[in-house]
Amino acid sequence: MAPKLIVICGPTATGKTKLGVALAQRLGGEVVSADSMQVYRDMAIGTARPTPEEMAGVPHHMMGVVDPRENYSVARYVQEATAWVEDILRRGKQPILVGGTGLYIDGLCQGRTYSDFQPASGLRQALQARVQSQGLAVLWQELEQVDPETAAKLHPHDEKRILRALEVWHTTGKPISQHNRESQALPPRYEKVAIALTYRDRQVLYQRIDQRVDQMVARGLVEEVQGLLDAGVPLDGTAMQAIGYKELARALTQGEDLAQAVEEVKRRSRQYAKRQLTWFRRDPNIEWILLEKDQDFSSVIQDSTNYLREKGLP
Repeated sequence: MAPKLIVICGPTATGKTKLGVALAQRLGGEVVSADSMQVYRDMAIGTARPTPEEMAGVPHHMMGVVDPRENYSVARYVQEATAWVEDILRRGKQPILVGGTGLYIDGLCQGRTYSDFQPASGLRQALQARVQSQGLAVLWQELEQVDPETAAKLHPHDEKRILRALEVWHTTGKPISQHNRESQALPPRYEKVAIALTYRDRQVLYQRIDQRVDQMVARGLVEEVQGLLDAGVPLDGTAMQAIGYKELARALTQGEDLAQAVEEVKRRSRQYAKRQLTWFRRDPNIEWILLEKDQDFSSVIQDSTNYLREKGLP
């Protein structure tokens, strides 16, 4: 049987970190982050990375492990996070996956291999050089020849995915569409036991998000973004596409109004929360806990514990 992996998910600003720590303390577990931006170093404030006090002595993994100049990917995340989950299991502990990046959660639980990911092959750089010299249209036409199924699904200007599909073809000799079908046909690596948190009233969730952004700014988010810019983190890099960083970096580099940029961060954060809800609600096996505005969090911890017991977890 596949090992059980506890997953705490849901939209931003709902208390996932707090619940993950509480359950880890009760179950003798360790937390593995499933947040696509918490992996980056020097981005603690804007990604709401838990402080040592919030971690309360519980080991946390996959946070602050990547230089923000690097372009991180779901493939690399699955590879590296799986190593931590396996290590936790070997030590007789309970892994608890906590975060709101649904693609990362699904990839890890399913055990996706993502087309024999080779981070240091140099092939991506060679393909990017061809884009500069020949134009993206030439590479898209090449993809049409080797993998028409994938090409039909991609916009001709979707450089990132076109290059990824060609990277897979050149690395494995197999179209990414075929690889994906084979990967999806495999049984899951882990048995996902998932709990999702959100507020019953959507407006309460949005208020919480706005308050969190204000708290981030008060803690020094603008200075954090300026520090990344000063360190040479590129504006078009993956790290700088994170909500909060992209808007403030643009304001800082183009002399725009910071107050308006903060309001844009709030708006985009609310939109992201809506997309997170849509993603997680597709899974009928997730146990939802609907929070009230002034929820007693101890009841959330108890309800979660009861559910995990029903699923055969101690």
